[in-house]
Amino acid sequence: MRLLHTSDWHVGRVFHGRDLLREQEAVLGGLADLVADERVDVVVVSGDLFDRAVPNAEAVALCSRVLERLRAAGARVVVTPGNHDSAARLGLFGGFAAAGGLHLRTRVADLADPVLLADEHGPVALYGIPFLEPETARHVLGVPSARGHAGVLTEAMRRVSADLAARPGDTRSVVLAHAFVTGGAPSDSERTIAVGGVQEVSGSVFDGIDYAALGHLHGSQELADHLRYSGSPLAYSFSEAGHTKSVWLVELGGGGLAGVERRELPVPRPLGRLRGELGALLADPAHTAVEGSFLSVELTDRVRPLDALRRLQDRFKHAVHVEWKPEGGRRAELRFAERVRGRSDEEVTCCFVEDVRNSPPSPGELALLREAFAAAGREEGA
Repeated sequence: MRLLHTSDWHVGRVFHGRDLLREQEAVLGGLADLVADERVDVVVVSGDLFDRAVPNAEAVALCSRVLERLRAAGARVVVTPGNHDSAARLGLFGGFAAAGGLHLRTRVADLADPVLLADEHGPVALYGIPFLEPETARHVLGVPSARGHAGVLTEAMRRVSADLAARPGDTRSVVLAHAFVTGGAPSDSERTIAVGGVQEVSGSVFDGIDYAALGHLHGSQELADHLRYSGSPLAYSFSEAGHTKSVWLVELGGGGLAGVERRELPVPRPLGRLRGELGALLADPAHTAVEGSFLSVELTDRVRPLDALRRLQDRFKHAVHVEWKPEGGRRAELRFAERVRGRSDEEVTCCFVEDVRNSPPSPGELALLREAFAAAGREEGA
């Protein structure tokens, strides 16, 4: 049996104010071609199908089109909710969807009830573990003394192992889980799932399983041969600029895990970083190659440039983030009380202007400030 391990689609995600639906459909829609080309039997999505608990209509429609294409390409689909999803909403009409080959495993109480499939070697049990919010899950699982993610996931896997032990000996097993497993490398785009400062769980909880398809961390990672993160299909922060986005093609043979191969995904719009003075960045022909990229720009001008992002976007249409770090640094930081002690309103304001842009107000700007103070004084007197 061949499985395609994916996760963290985050359909509906916005990147620095930019809608990503077009890019998401370009990548996710292409998974159907991969299913057909590689003769994939099952696609698993290990959490965070959507980016928010109540996705908008456009995100729902896109996700529906992608899932329909996967089914039309010949694959069953198994989905579990992540910490961004609403399990209740995602699981709505799950019983009807299963009849069409879409298995929505969203109920904590049912996590030891697998999706059962079969190939020429016998049965395969796919256990979908929804994201386990510890305070809620420990009561649903009947372990009120369990603490943190490690406690509830350990109980979840105990139930899975007990169910698997009661099945025929040739039953192979796959677990979908959305968690932070020790040894994984995070990025800036995952929402923390820490409870009381503890979010990690040991990979040993998945011992005895043929393959654990992990979700939550956005970088593709191999923690053990049978224990992997597929990562997100697109980069959702500039910390992921160096990621190679991919999915895992998993082969189950008669004796269990027979092999895992990486399949790289297309990049509809790459991420890039630029650093330098604004004028030089706008004029330098060496930057032509990144004009179509999402860009994060670090400006080194001694004086903060005015309207920097708009000016950058005149050349770099997809510049979405600007940070000003003047060459040589800025003045030493002072406490607020030290900044204002013994100074007039005009002096405090002028110091503020100089601090935020590394340059004092011009004579014309100073005249406007004085005019504003005079107007404010007249209003206060009235």
